[in-house]
Amino acid sequence: MSPSRPQSPAADLACHLRASQAQVPPVTRSSQPASVLTWAGWLPSLRTASESFPVSRLFASGDQMPRPLLHLPRPSPHLPHPLAIPAPQCPAPHLTRPTPSPLLQKNEYLLAVVAEERDSLLLGLRYSPTQLHFLFLSEDGAGAWQTRVSFRSPALVDGQWHVLVLAVSEGSFSLTTDCGPAVDIMADMPFPATLSVRGARFFIGSRRRTKGRFTGLVRQLVLLPGSDATPRLCPCMNPELAVLSIPAILHGLTGKPEDNEVLKYPYETDMKVTLGPRPPCTKAEDAQFWFDASRKGLYLCVGSEWVSVLAAKERLDYVEEHQSLFTNSETLGIEVFVIPEAGLFVATANRKTTSAIYKWTDGKFASYQDIPTHQAQSWRHFTIGKKIFLAVANFEPNEKGQEFSVIYKWSQRRLRFTPYQRVPTHSARDWEAFEVAGEHFLAVANHREGDNHNIDSVIYKWNPGTRLFEANQTIATSGAYDWEFFTVGPYAFLAVANAFNGTSTRLKSHLYVRLGGSFQLFQSFLTFGAADWEVFHIGERVFLAVANSHRYDVEMRVQNDSYVINSVIYELNVTAQTFVRFQEIRTCSALDWEFFSVGEDYFLVVANSFDGNTFSVNSIIYRWQGYEGFVAVHSLPTFGCRDWEAFRTAAGSYLVYSSAKEPLSRVLKLRTG
Repeated sequence: MSPSRPQSPAADLACHLRASQAQVPPVTRSSQPASVLTWAGWLPSLRTASESFPVSRLFASGDQMPRPLLHLPRPSPHLPHPLAIPAPQCPAPHLTRPTPSPLLQKNEYLLAVVAEERDSLLLGLRYSPTQLHFLFLSEDGAGAWQTRVSFRSPALVDGQWHVLVLAVSEGSFSLTTDCGPAVDIMADMPFPATLSVRGARFFIGSRRRTKGRFTGLVRQLVLLPGSDATPRLCPCMNPELAVLSIPAILHGLTGKPEDNEVLKYPYETDMKVTLGPRPPCTKAEDAQFWFDASRKGLYLCVGSEWVSVLAAKERLDYVEEHQSLFTNSETLGIEVFVIPEAGLFVATANRKTTSAIYKWTDGKFASYQDIPTHQAQSWRHFTIGKKIFLAVANFEPNEKGQEFSVIYKWSQRRLRFTPYQRVPTHSARDWEAFEVAGEHFLAVANHREGDNHNIDSVIYKWNPGTRLFEANQTIATSGAYDWEFFTVGPYAFLAVANAFNGTSTRLKSHLYVRLGGSFQLFQSFLTFGAADWEVFHIGERVFLAVANSHRYDVEMRVQNDSYVINSVIYELNVTAQTFVRFQEIRTCSALDWEFFSVGEDYFLVVANSFDGNTFSVNSIIYRWQGYEGFVAVHSLPTFGCRDWEAFRTAAGSYLVYSSAKEPLSRVLKLRTG
């Protein structure tokens, strides 16, 4: 029975990509001695035996596997089975579900030919953590048995794509991995000259049974007759490029056109790739690909989003203004956050009696909600279970002279933040939300009470019973400006930025570690009007950067250069169990650090606010350059810059900064090349 050309191969494939109940993969006929199957698609899960088809659709010779395919001419006759597969633990960009264990099953089948009536394996290819096995049925007058040819398994469990080529000719078996040197085995039992495939089915990614299903991705499966096909199926020696290459041998295998149709290559009928600008991603485009030539990236439409499958390394090129965000008044702090099913938001802490929340709409922030505040300094977004909160740090008392900060809760019904809990504070500068061992905490930085800057800041703990935050621990602080929480291994740390003790900005800021149910002093740092701590990780290294704002002492006359001082980056020395000075950077009354990444590059941006003469001071973006540390790469004009936030959308990466000297914040877009 000869294979027939599907009426709509592209439609067949689209169905195959969208659901597990897929149609038979497209099969094409050629003028060569035997049929060739070229299959390309996603196998995120093989729930049923639907990823199979009758062998009769593959071979025109009917019930016998054709001799040209099995008994091949010398001197190097081969039946190659090229497979481009990733490891079962494929990273997220490949859109496969990783196996729950770092180890493979004992055996996973890449392909199998099974006689269905007697459930007998006629031919199969399976692999384990240590070996790759080629199985086939051998017969003689005494009976039938299964022969296994085993290769030491190549290193596949690395989350990368791999190309395997298995060439078979009588007693010779050859395995090539990633187009490298071949491994040859001479077996005592040759591959049979004929093999009956009556009533058999060809399975991809399984052996018909649930046990042994393949848990990775198979991109392409090719069966070719003739001499050793390895050179013809390895267009590129780089496996990362070869996986997207079309072997030259396949360019000549066209499907038979109907009527006046244009000839199409099999891989073109199997996969639709859209070129040009970003197309819509809707139900109609589901499981289709888009190649962005400008960014050199391949994307897959999943639901309503284009998800990156393969992309060139993204690098920061330059920064451009994207939006001028006019605010109710000067903005002392900003907080960018996402609410599931609601969108992306930014909350601005404004000097006057109203602060605002803006929603990202049509590529820009638009006014969404106004909230009464009292010289708000900062916002903090956090979640507890399904509850979504937003806490504001109020610096001044209200009209009645009451001094408190407020925690707001997101209402799923009203789609707005509503008051949830008032917390007594003293000129609060900052909130920090964190979780330790399943318990939720909020730390407030109390700056001063009246003229007294040496007061307690408070750590509050969430009470699941009362569903309120209750005071848990007090820590003595001096003009506290900022809290920063982070973890290193099993240890939880909390750093406070002390800015002023009533007479001087030259004082110690402290780092605390949580031991025995409370935070205890771990290390102290000499700082000068410390306004912010920023923790970040680069590989296994842990860094802590402090923003020093200015030098001041009541016994000294203030100099203009008191604001142009060094801010410091510390690195954790694990052996010494302490943070050591790593780099000093000249800053102009620095009030904030923000760490972010673009592609594989890491950056720090500093909020320079005042140089002793003017608030029109450039803020600087520094790039991590390894041994050199952080090196200045971009100088951004800012006016009274107070706070930076980095965020990403489907359209790219952005920075937003607030100004404490004018009612205007700016959104900047990071242009990448």
